[in-house]
Amino acid sequence: MVDAVLVVSYGGPRGPEDVLPFMRNATRGRGIPDERLVEVSGHYQRFGGVSPINERNAELMDALGEALRERGLDVPVVIGNRNWTPYLADTLRELAASGLRDVRVVITAAYSSYSGCRQYREDLAGALAELGEEAEGFTFTKIGPYAETDGFVGANARALVAAVRELGGAEDLPAVLFVTHSIPTAMDAASGPGGEEGTYHAQHLRVAEAVAREASAELGVEVPWELVFCSRSGAPHIPWLEPDVNDRLEELAADGVERVVTAPIGFINDHMEVVFDLDTEARETAEGLGLGYVRAATVGVDPGFVALLADAVVAGERGTIAGMPTCGASCCGSGRPGAGAPTVLDNEGVS
Repeated sequence: MVDAVLVVSYGGPRGPEDVLPFMRNATRGRGIPDERLVEVSGHYQRFGGVSPINERNAELMDALGEALRERGLDVPVVIGNRNWTPYLADTLRELAASGLRDVRVVITAAYSSYSGCRQYREDLAGALAELGEEAEGFTFTKIGPYAETDGFVGANARALVAAVRELGGAEDLPAVLFVTHSIPTAMDAASGPGGEEGTYHAQHLRVAEAVAREASAELGVEVPWELVFCSRSGAPHIPWLEPDVNDRLEELAADGVERVVTAPIGFINDHMEVVFDLDTEARETAEGLGLGYVRAATVGVDPGFVALLADAVVAGERGTIAGMPTCGASCCGSGRPGAGAPTVLDNEGVS
């Protein structure tokens, strides 16, 4: 019997005073001085020090709870974050105190990679270790990665069709840039089941193709598309997935393209990488180049996407929904030289 649904996410600051402590948490172990953190956190301060991820996750939790009740499952939907309150360990402690120990886990990242899946599983294992004896009796069943499911693809296709129609429609198609978060190429190479090379990148290409195919059928014309990346960070000498969305916008403008839609298929809702990297930075780039620009919606609380998550929670077992692979103890390495294999939550528990 399911006792609760645990949404596991990144977390984000709720006010200006939270930004620096949040940035310290997000970069823990990298030795980055506060002076640099203050410099790079300007995009949060541009929005009053508030990350939209908290409100968007709350909306998703409300929608998921309602969808579960429609399916006859009336249980608490709670959240635990990696980098800001409520932290995972605190949420698990509250669940334990309430006797809620059979937990379905939903991660707010759709694809297979270290940062988008395995690291959250490590976070869960670490939170259990922090609880000690309080953690006894917990049973976790994790859903996802869910990027290649019909529910996720369909929601993105509907958003793309709406954006294309806003910017010219089928009679005058804009260029379509599917956008996702860049990661180091070494991390991409280590992503997937058992370190299957390049799963993260390959999944995005398959999802982009499926979304474009569905949107093309609705529009009655083939949508031209390509995959680009945003939010690159880290040392310049370390290769990350490319091209950057802003670089590609410049190239398209030089080739005579006049209108562009960015479709953020790598993100499930409008958090900072969307509202800053795409709604602000990429939009400013496009406007400076004289490009017409529209950003498609994220899947957010699209009914089809929420139904996917609710069905997976009710099903209770990974792999029972088409396109949803199974996580194992060896999945999605970090790609860092010499990195070990920390304790990780897999579909059976902790390994």
